[in-house]
Amino acid sequence: MFKSISIDGPAGSGKSDVAEIISKKLGFLHIDTGALYRSVAFYFSQKLIDFSNETLVCKELSNIKIDIKFDDLSQKVILNGVDISGELRKSEVSKIASKISPYKCVREFLLPIQREFSKNHNVVMEGRDISTVVLPDANVKIFLTASVEERAKRRFKQLESRKIKCDYNQILSSIKERDCDDTNRKYSPLKVSDDAIFLDSTGKTIEEVVDFLMYKIRKVIY
Repeated sequence: MFKSISIDGPAGSGKSDVAEIISKKLGFLHIDTGALYRSVAFYFSQKLIDFSNETLVCKELSNIKIDIKFDDLSQKVILNGVDISGELRKSEVSKIASKISPYKCVREFLLPIQREFSKNHNVVMEGRDISTVVLPDANVKIFLTASVEERAKRRFKQLESRKIKCDYNQILSSIKERDCDDTNRKYSPLKVSDDAIFLDSTGKTIEEVVDFLMYKIRKVIY
């Protein structure tokens, strides 16, 4: 019987970094579901399709085939036979992803792709509706958050380290807007599952966060 760990949280909460570290410690696959939404967004950016038209987006999904492959536990996203993993963090792709992710048809399209991996692998899956929708029977559910100021600061430092010009106040405003969209969308909103381990990582190092969560996980899984 395969094991699954779900990690949800808002933008900038550190869930991707935490999920990656925990998956390596456990030898599980790390599934970044945000990359799936970005792959759909990348498709629309390349096809120059009006992604603000929900009806048009829904019709076009039948032309999209997404596969996830792993190279030494590193996730690769294959879109219609082409590895697009290196394209998914571009700002334009992220912008489109945030617009199409509330669409019911997009969420329903990606749901079986996400669930399939938990049937055949031990996984650490992170996103915004993993505990509540994608893997409601996950062995361990985690909700990771931090103050909006802390999350904006982390994102600012991350972009600076990549030598990407950015403005803290713009990042802060963007995260607040994304929080509002994620928690208030009609389908699969971001919320804390009743049985999730809730952790506010404000002021905590990633090592402290991982140590705490690994302690909780081991109590359940081992």
